[in-house]
Amino acid sequence: MKIFHPKAGLQLVEYLALEQEMVKEVAEPTFFTWIAPPTVIYGHHQSAEAEVNETFCREHGIAVVQRKSGGGCVYADRGNLMLSLISPSTHSEQVFGDFLRMIQDVLQSAGLPAVTTAHNDILIDGRKVSGCASFKASTGTIVHGTLLYDVDIETMMRAITPSQKKLTKHGVASVRQRVVNIREITNQFVTIEDLQSYVTERLAARMDD
Repeated sequence: MKIFHPKAGLQLVEYLALEQEMVKEVAEPTFFTWIAPPTVIYGHHQSAEAEVNETFCREHGIAVVQRKSGGGCVYADRGNLMLSLISPSTHSEQVFGDFLRMIQDVLQSAGLPAVTTAHNDILIDGRKVSGCASFKASTGTIVHGTLLYDVDIETMMRAITPSQKKLTKHGVASVRQRVVNIREITNQFVTIEDLQSYVTERLAARMDD
C-alpha cells in the first residue's frame, strides 16, 4: 500500500471524482486523507428528499452530493477527516474489511478503545466516530469513510434528517447521542492536521513493518 497526498482545498465532489479516476488505473492499494468544506453526502440508494434538510443546506451554503457507494447519509465539514482507500482488488468485501481494521488499529494505537460494528461503523465507548462505505468498479474497489475530529454536530443535526426508525435501531434518540468527536475524548490531537498526520504516519509505519 502507498500513501498519496492529494491537492488540498478541493470541493468534496472533486475528491470523489479523484477517487473515480484513480480506481481506473490503480496498480497497488493507495490511501489518502482529505478535508472538505461543509457538505452533506448521501448514498447511492438514498433519496436527498428523505435524508437531507435541503432548505437548511441551501440557506447555509452547505453542498449536497450523492456518492456512488452505498451506506447512509453523512455531514462533513473542516472538522471531519475524510479517508480513502483505492485498491486494484475487486474483492470489495475483503478490501472493506481490511480498511475498517486498519482504521480501528490506528485509533487503538492512539490509546482509543475503537471497535468496528456490523453496520460498518467504528465506535469508541459505544458512540460513532467513523462511518464507511465502498464502491466496486470493474478495475478495483473504492472504500471511503469519515473520522469525526471536531465536526459541528449542531449543524449536522440540522442538515441531515435520519428517520426515527433508524435511530431506534441504534438504540438512541438523536444524532447527538449517537456520535462523538475525537476531540471530546482525547487531547492528544490539538488540530485536525495533527490527527491527519498521525493517521498517515501510522499507516506508513505499518507498511514498513
